[in-house]
Amino acid sequence: MNKTYTEEEWEKICRHCGKCCLIKLEDEESGDIYYTNVICQYFDEEKMCCKVYDKRCELVPTCLKLTPQNVDKLRWMPKTCAYRELFEKEASPIKTTIKGRVVSEDKVSEEELEEHIVEWEDL
Repeated sequence: MNKTYTEEEWEKICRHCGKCCLIKLEDEESGDIYYTNVICQYFDEEKMCCKVYDKRCELVPTCLKLTPQNVDKLRWMPKTCAYRELFEKEASPIKTTIKGRVVSEDKVSEEELEEHIVEWEDL
């Protein structure tokens, strides 16, 4: 990526799709990533944003702040992510919403996560 972004410009790139807030599972043997339809408890599905955005990395230690330095190294980023498209220089033709398709993580036990694996074409 050649352009340097201010923090404000960087934040405006996000489409607020929420797909990066979906709980993902990794197969320890193969390294394959599986998306679930389970979303972070702090995601506001109505407003399509994080309820605790400024404190998200404190409250959720596994939450990762995307930066121009790390976003191209995160192979689990959805193919429709605006940040991913920046680095691949290729826009995804699929732009769909997770609204109405997810369940909050506080309603699903860790043991049930595998039952929530999805294969949406827009991930």
